Amino acid sequence: MDDSLSRRASCRHLDFDQQSHDGSSHYSLATSILPALGARSNRRIKFRSFVISPHNHRYRVWEAFLVILVIYTAWASPFELGFLDRPRRPMSILDNVVNGFFAIDIILTFFVAYLDRSTYLFVDNHRKIAKRYATSWLAFDVISTIPSELVWYVSPRPLKEYGLFNMLRLWRLRRVSALFARMEKNKNFNYFWVRCAKLICVTIFSVHCAGCFNYLLATHNDDPTNTWIGKSMPPGVDFRQLSLWFRYVTSIYWSITTLSTVGYGDLHAVNSKEMMFSVFYMLFNLGLTAYLIGNMTNLVVHGTSKTRHYRDTIQAATSFAQRNLLPSRLQEQMISHLSLKFRTDSEGLQRQDTLDVLPKAIRSSISHYLFYPLVNKVYLFREVSNDLLFQLVSEMRAEYFAPNEDVILQNEAPTDFYILVAGAVELLVMKNGAQQVVGEVRSGELCGEIGVLCYRPQLFTVRTKKLTQLLRLNRTTFLNIVQANVGDGTIIMNNLLKHLKEAKDPIMEGVLVDIENMIAHGRMDLPLTLCFAALRGDELLLHHLLKRGIDPNESDNNGRTALHIAASQGNENCVLHLLNSGADPNCRDSEGSVPLWEAMLGDHKPVIKLLSDNGAKLSSGDVGLFSCTAAQRNNMDLLKEIALHGGDVTSPNHDGRQALHIAVWEGNLETVKFLLDQGANFNVPDENGFTSSELAHQKGHDSIKELFASFNKVKSDAANVPVDDTARPNGARFLGRFKSDPIMLPVNHADRSWIRSRTTTTRRRRTNIYNNSLFGIMRAAAQTGDDALLSSVAPAARVTITCPEKGDVAGKLMLRPRSFEELKEIGVKRYGAPFVRVLNKEGAEIDDIEVVRDGDYVAFASQL
Repeated sequence: MDDSLSRRASCRHLDFDQQSHDGSSHYSLATSILPALGARSNRRIKFRSFVISPHNHRYRVWEAFLVILVIYTAWASPFELGFLDRPRRPMSILDNVVNGFFAIDIILTFFVAYLDRSTYLFVDNHRKIAKRYATSWLAFDVISTIPSELVWYVSPRPLKEYGLFNMLRLWRLRRVSALFARMEKNKNFNYFWVRCAKLICVTIFSVHCAGCFNYLLATHNDDPTNTWIGKSMPPGVDFRQLSLWFRYVTSIYWSITTLSTVGYGDLHAVNSKEMMFSVFYMLFNLGLTAYLIGNMTNLVVHGTSKTRHYRDTIQAATSFAQRNLLPSRLQEQMISHLSLKFRTDSEGLQRQDTLDVLPKAIRSSISHYLFYPLVNKVYLFREVSNDLLFQLVSEMRAEYFAPNEDVILQNEAPTDFYILVAGAVELLVMKNGAQQVVGEVRSGELCGEIGVLCYRPQLFTVRTKKLTQLLRLNRTTFLNIVQANVGDGTIIMNNLLKHLKEAKDPIMEGVLVDIENMIAHGRMDLPLTLCFAALRGDELLLHHLLKRGIDPNESDNNGRTALHIAASQGNENCVLHLLNSGADPNCRDSEGSVPLWEAMLGDHKPVIKLLSDNGAKLSSGDVGLFSCTAAQRNNMDLLKEIALHGGDVTSPNHDGRQALHIAVWEGNLETVKFLLDQGANFNVPDENGFTSSELAHQKGHDSIKELFASFNKVKSDAANVPVDDTARPNGARFLGRFKSDPIMLPVNHADRSWIRSRTTTTRRRRTNIYNNSLFGIMRAAAQTGDDALLSSVAPAARVTITCPEKGDVAGKLMLRPRSFEELKEIGVKRYGAPFVRVLNKEGAEIDDIEVVRDGDYVAFASQL
């Protein structure tokens, strides 16, 4: 069907040579055709049978061969018109052979697909190809292949001029023009020499044609002596009797001297026809000369423009330095940097403008190929995710620095940090008014990272010792990338602290002390997260971060929150801090784990009870995964713990397997019996379609098969046994002061209205506050409290609140409130009635929060 062109022809024409039948393809810049907007790109196009792709490499070889024949035609056609009056056997035979090749090309053209300029699709329909060729250039191609002898014999007397018909063959010169156009865009050919070759060919062809035409005027003159060439001959000598070579050379000599406008006067026009031809030839020479001079000038200027720009830049820099009386060292650094930039640009080592025009995917692939192996070994990025590392590498910029050039200045703002690729740099500090070398950075090491991560002035002046290549990463870009990766940010900070501890350098030890002090007091100058604090088990830091208004439910890229981490480590105080700040006790990570399960895995009994009292439930997580994990570990206590906290140990995991399947496969008789008592069905198939009884038969566990047989007899009775819920504790109502959304919020969630409700006082933001979190924490809506007070607050005391009037004698453990009014509000929220008195364990009335100490019991009473 004719519509088939739309299904096979979309292609990108920043021209690539294509192989339509064998499928091979490679890029070249042969045409300037661009696809329409929305057109699909396909480098390999399958054409119909007996259709040739115009980009087929064999067809391109054929076209190149025809170009050679066109060059012969361009020389022979004007020569035969001017110097031959009848056919000559050697040239006529060669002409017919050339015409035969072009006749073959006419036949091939009927089988070559063409590009529709309106749709930019290849057309491979034979009928459309034939129609297009027949209505365009077929007539010119056919006429140009007719033998000259035949036309000369049948032409009438007035037109019986041999070679006149041959001038129609100059139509073939379009092939040479297309060849030069492709060569100019092909990177395998030097553009300068291709243009020079084109200009030379145009000049030679013009000189050749003018010489042949001028000789034609002389040879058709009735008086041979009254011609431009006859005047130069001795008396009595007819120039037409001289050798053909002499006459041709003389004509070319006249044409060249006339073209160059310096004629020697020995050959000049004599009659009016020759004068008229010379006038038009000179007018043509004006345009041709302007074309040649303009192109040559453009080529020369293009080749020297970079050097001229470099000289102008160096001169401007020198004048600026002298005018402002800059020190000689700064002048040398300026000149060295500009010289190095010119060298790297001219040698293609550093062409950021080239990379900027490429799509981001290609730039990322280039950066990944060049720098990923090096960055992967940097201490700061050890054990971070590949996704984060790939993004960081994509944003790094390679820069070259000349010897003795300052890369970073001591005490400057931390805007960038660098990774050394090659060369050497030294670290300097100012002591007693002089700079002293305190260290050296080697390949693969960092400089400036402490200032960026801790947001403090740069510690050292970084100066190159020799030609150095560095990877630069902007601080803002770095923070934006790490912002959504809380876990990776924690790893980066841990790597920094570990590196400072292992450095065993006096300066680094001082930096470490400062950082540890800032961590301990939750200073805003250092970007930290709850996950980081929970991982370190730092209760004080966690308390400060929560008071700053950080979302207690923030998570890393795996969905794990600080409550998950604190529960897994059994840190009761951190768990209590988080729960009282509104952390969701039933938050679920990407693997289906909940904090209660993390505590159970570590067998942290106090944390398990604390979470259970605050509404934590195993049913919020993947209970099937929990029970399968316990069965695989053959941990009967863990299975009982799951059942005790309301977990269904018979539920399947994500792939359909139950704990019973795993216990049978492992041959754990005690575990199988427990699961059967909990209501597990041994006739339920797993993901492979095998039931537990079939698995027992396959593994040869006779004791388990006997257990299944005996269980079958009493299955109906066992199924009616009610589940004993008396051993399970009643879940206490969640008492967080601010209710959290049970759904995991994204790290950059912007709804912080609940944080604003906690803000009592606000202050103007300090200029050195670090607002963008390194580890993905959300920006606080306002800074709360006094910074000086935050730096001196001690860990809050813990109290147990009770209300005997409401039947609550055991009470609830919680952090001591900050005010007496807040303590009363907590009692109202928990027990639902206004309280007049607050009593201690001995019954004494309390009227000030300051008298409540760590470990005290507080009772609420509603009557005097």
